[in-house]
Amino acid sequence: MDPVRKLPPVVWLVLLCFACLQVVAQAPDIHKIAEQVDKHYNSMESLQTDFTELYRGGGMTRNESGVMYLKKPGRMRWDYESPAKKVFLTDGKTAWFYVPGERQARRTSVKKLDDFRSPLRYLLGHTKLEKEFNGLSVMTSDKAAAQGNMVLSGVPKGMEDRVQETRLEIAPDGTIVRISIEELDGSFTEFRFQQPRENVQVADSKFKFAPPPGVEVMEATELEP
Repeated sequence: MDPVRKLPPVVWLVLLCFACLQVVAQAPDIHKIAEQVDKHYNSMESLQTDFTELYRGGGMTRNESGVMYLKKPGRMRWDYESPAKKVFLTDGKTAWFYVPGERQARRTSVKKLDDFRSPLRYLLGHTKLEKEFNGLSVMTSDKAAAQGNMVLSGVPKGMEDRVQETRLEIAPDGTIVRISIEELDGSFTEFRFQQPRENVQVADSKFKFAPPPGVEVMEATELEP
């Protein structure tokens, strides 16, 4: 008979408890991961990073890329460069969207803005990741792009009527390298960030927008490309 089977029941119980403790010890701590993200971004004054954006929905697919800028307090700019140039920016109070060459520019108050890019301006602040998402948890079924990265899942507060799930891929140093958003209607948007440059010099004027001569300003609540 296998000598292991001769172990008394109490020994089996101890071994089982020990195994369970090992699993718990190896499980990622969502609070520590979120705190690491908070600490990483709250220590920054500015950020410049390349990005790619993928959108699928309504029978169409769109792939775009460019450069994103963040600067405290609450300022953000997205310069789309491929396949077409366009700009989305906010100075913390007003948000603008404009495609060079068009005769209209869209504008709205940040408080009225319903846009997936807008909450990213809070990365450089003092908000806590766990307060920005409902049901934030560690994903085990989503394969991270790089070894050692973790993927978190949750629903942004205030977007429950639009978003089914948001996934954040986090690098070991607390950097967000991917954000994936699945909407209730089946639409999917993903942002990937590459080559981040932290605490770079970014002029305040980069977050200001002056409509070119002859361009009409339209008030809107959505500034989708």
